[in-house]
Amino acid sequence: MDERATGLVLRVFPLTETSLVVHWLSPEAGRIGTVAKGARRAKSPFRGKLDLFHLAEFSFRRSRRSDLHTLCEVALRDTFPHLRTDVELLDCLARAAKLLNRATEEQTPLPAEFGLMLELVRRLDGGEAGEFWLTVFEVKFLASQGQSPDWAKARLDAGTRAIAARMASNDWAGLAKLRPSAAQLRRLAGFLDTFIRDHVGPVKRLAKRSG
Repeated sequence: MDERATGLVLRVFPLTETSLVVHWLSPEAGRIGTVAKGARRAKSPFRGKLDLFHLAEFSFRRSRRSDLHTLCEVALRDTFPHLRTDVELLDCLARAAKLLNRATEEQTPLPAEFGLMLELVRRLDGGEAGEFWLTVFEVKFLASQGQSPDWAKARLDAGTRAIAARMASNDWAGLAKLRPSAAQLRRLAGFLDTFIRDHVGPVKRLAKRSG
């Protein structure tokens, strides 16, 4: 029996000369892997629908022998085209996806995590500052996993601690008015890099932060 879900494409890679493996993030199905048979053929109904961070409604048929399930249909809801014009934005989303993959289990409902990732995708596609919104995502994601730092005791200056606390407690719309200095954002990002490595596991640093 086919199941239906809404999802963001987190990863796509070839399986055979004609098929693709597509990993999704879905509120209902969680992180789930599918095989899009024939997707690499010129006349495939999947053509143009399976790219990184596309948002779609999809149906799939569960496999009894594998963690890769058969992708049946895909109906695009949004392609977020601006993302593909900026390598730094894709780098931000790649780090967010790796953090999510490391911290969550497959095939477990992830409604809160899906909401955070979709909000990040929408903010970055809207042309907003990538590193700022990635930092917001990381703060909120850690809170959603019950692994939020104790910001009152964090080894940061008082101003940066206050910025982090607002990121954790305010909604995304309210945070659009937050204006941390470049130095505050750099200090907070460095703190989060270390905290995530120690409490979640190694996640590749943002290229901009590594410079």
